Amino acid sequence: MAIVVVGGHSRNIGKTSVVAGLIRAMPERGWTAFKITQYGHGFCTADGAPCDCQTDEHTVAVSAERPGGDPATDSGRYLRAGADRSLWVRTRVGMLAPAMPRIRKELAGSPNAILESNSILQFLRPDLYLSVLDPGTADFKDSARLFLDRADALITVDRQLAPRWRGVSARLLAAKPRFAVEAPGYCSPELVEFVKGRLGA
Repeated sequence: MAIVVVGGHSRNIGKTSVVAGLIRAMPERGWTAFKITQYGHGFCTADGAPCDCQTDEHTVAVSAERPGGDPATDSGRYLRAGADRSLWVRTRVGMLAPAMPRIRKELAGSPNAILESNSILQFLRPDLYLSVLDPGTADFKDSARLFLDRADALITVDRQLAPRWRGVSARLLAAKPRFAVEAPGYCSPELVEFVKGRLGA
């Protein structure tokens, strides 16, 4: 089994589109796809709605996307792209550890897995970690900064990489393989060949 993790430095920069693009390009891998979402205080992990619940049973929620489900959700997009299975894992911020037994169980039953998350790198070492960067977005999450040195490659969205983030090493970025992707596909033949080469037959 191969495990691919796709992370990124901020929200809404194309991470889900990159995951869907890779699934679409390699359907023969029989992907199980994971969307991992961490909610802050005041939001329920069950459905992301505002709430004040602080009970243990609301610390972690995992649901499997069903065929014919909402194609607008990230997990629905994974299925539509060709994933065999798609799971949405929700936890509170900093509470991913309690979700790991369920995630590991799902990984054990999968021929190949692709996970959208930075924080998952605290708990597993994937075969390939790709970091999505959008130079037009100034925000740089701590989780992305923490694991940037572990990235096997950088994926830049719609523009050439021109680093302008405080506290991010330009030398580190320059040393990584880079692949430019564009909407709407968010994938490129070069990126697909790189992933195939790293994962093997």
